[in-house]
Order: sequence, then C-alpha cells, then structure tokens
Amino acid sequence: MEPEEIREGYLVKKGTVLNSWKAVWVVLSEDGVEFFKKKTDRSPKGMIPLKGATLVSPFQDFAKRTLVFKLTTEKKQDHFFQASHVEEREFWVKDIKRAITCLQGGKKFARKSTRRSIRLADTINLTELYTLMRDQDDGVKELKLEQENRVFNHCFTGVSVVDWLISMEKARNRPEALMLAAGLLNEGFVQPAGDRAKDGAESAELTTFLDQTDALYYFADSGFFCEGYSSDEDVLLKEEFRGNIIKQGCLLKQGHRRKNWKVRKFILRDDPAFMHYYDPTKGDDPLGSIHLRGSVVTAVEFVPDAKKYNIDGNLFEIITSDEVHYFLQASTSEERKEWIKAIQAVSKSGK
Repeated sequence: MEPEEIREGYLVKKGTVLNSWKAVWVVLSEDGVEFFKKKTDRSPKGMIPLKGATLVSPFQDFAKRTLVFKLTTEKKQDHFFQASHVEEREFWVKDIKRAITCLQGGKKFARKSTRRSIRLADTINLTELYTLMRDQDDGVKELKLEQENRVFNHCFTGVSVVDWLISMEKARNRPEALMLAAGLLNEGFVQPAGDRAKDGAESAELTTFLDQTDALYYFADSGFFCEGYSSDEDVLLKEEFRGNIIKQGCLLKQGHRRKNWKVRKFILRDDPAFMHYYDPTKGDDPLGSIHLRGSVVTAVEFVPDAKKYNIDGNLFEIITSDEVHYFLQASTSEERKEWIKAIQAVSKSGK
C-alpha cells in the first residue's frame, strides 16, 4: 500500500552540495518527505526518510533567515527548510513531528482534534496562544508608538503582553507570563522592534523578553513598519506597507517579459490595498507590487504560454485598474478560491 500523503506545498530548501536556497515542491507522506524541482515533476530530486529522524524548530543558526526548521535523518544528514510565514511553518512542523512519532510507535498517522483551550502547563501550545493574541477584539492591541524620534506602527510594549497574559488567565503571575512571552519571542511569533527590545533578545539572560514599557515588539505576521530613519533590517517607509497582512504564501507567477513561471512569496495587505511579491529564497525586499484598488480577479482555465512551461490547473488572473494583467497559479483549487476571495475583499475595501 502506498504511503498516505499528509501535506504538500512550496518551501525553500537549502542545497546539500552548493548550499544555495531554492524554492521546491514538498510532499510529506507517512514515512518520508519528498521534494521536487517543480510541482509537475514525476520524479523527486530527493527523499528524506522519517524513521528515526529528528526535527528542530525554530532553527536560528542562519542569521538572515527566519522561519527555518531542521530535519535530521537517522544517518545524521541535515536538511533545512524555510517557510514563508509563521502559520505555514507550524503546520509543517506539527505534521512532520506527528508522522515521526507514529513511525516510532508503529501507528497509523491520524490528525489530532484542535484544542480550544490553552492549559497552564509546560506543554502549552504557543501557536494557539499566538492566535488568541492576534484576535482583533480580545487580543493584544497594536498601536502607533513613538520612541527616540521614531514612530513604530502596529506595535505594542512588553508590559502590555505580560498584562494581557495575566488578564486572560494564561499565566498566574508576571514571572510565568514572562516565560510564556519569551517562548513566543524565541519561536518567532513575536519580534523585537526598538533597540531596547533587540538588546534584550540578544542577551544571555534567563528570559529574553522584557516586561518594560520602553521595550517594543510586533507580531511576525503584522503590518509593522517604522518611520523616521532608514535601515536595512526592519524599516519599511513606503505608504503601501501600512496595511494589515490579510493573507500570505507562495504562488507561481508568470513573468511579464519572458513569460516564464517562478515561485514567488505573496503578501496581501489592506488599507491601502497592495499585494507585494518576493523571491522566497532571498531577503525581505519585494520584487514588485500590485495595487489592488479597483482591480478584478477571476479564475481562468487558460493562460498564454502556460503550456510551454507545463503549467496547468488552479490558475487565476488579476487585472488592475490600469489594465495590467497578472497570471498566477495556486497549489490547489481550494487555495485558489481562498486567494480570489481575499483579493476581491481587499480590492473593494482598501485605498
């Protein structure tokens, strides 16, 4: 019997020979992880057996790369994968860990039901806690905060996080809340914004999270940007980056000039309505943006030159108000529906 496929999608993988990072199509089954150069390839570039394997997440040895996890085989071969956003990494890590556990116990892979409550224990689910913190009504409030002649947008203080954890009964006291917050920081769910928080994150203290009013942080999936100075690290000065992130992930995009198709990471923001696209193997500087205000997005069955590159299925088109056409391909029909729905909503409500 063929192993059941559990999850598939685009991830960025570090090469084992040239050490370069490339976007690959990854398929997780009950007993291994296969990766392909293209989604349409019939034969994988490689297969990673999960029997006896171990997984480390987050893996933070790559200074300029976040959201990386390491999968080590029983024969001590290391494989490094990078996700496009926090939620995607957590989905992959959770399923791979469960597949490894099932192999060890000789059990069939079965998904656990989602727990709605979060226990006050060492096994607390940080992914669920992060989801609660991001809730628009009951979560931690994102503010515009000023510090040292700089304005931090979509930001909050360390004190507000600790206060929230206690008020929501996720921690009994400030030391316990501080340890939870440090876990969120170490896992990449929360990022340091100002110099004070960054100094704390890089310290060798017991907790790297600071319970202070001058320690600023932001959610990894938020629309954070800073005004007032220029830096290569985390400062986005353009107006179009102000909006909250509505959806993000990897899609195939057709190039405008050569008409070739490449994997791109897309981030959809509202108010103003923009969709930025990036090379997922490189840094955080976008390759381009699509202004979605007044645009039209529809599912399509045919794209010029797509057959030449063996691209078929789950295609959709964005036509901007300036009549520029963008052709994209989602991994599945369900993902295509989700992107179209999200883009349609943003195009009507954003600036």
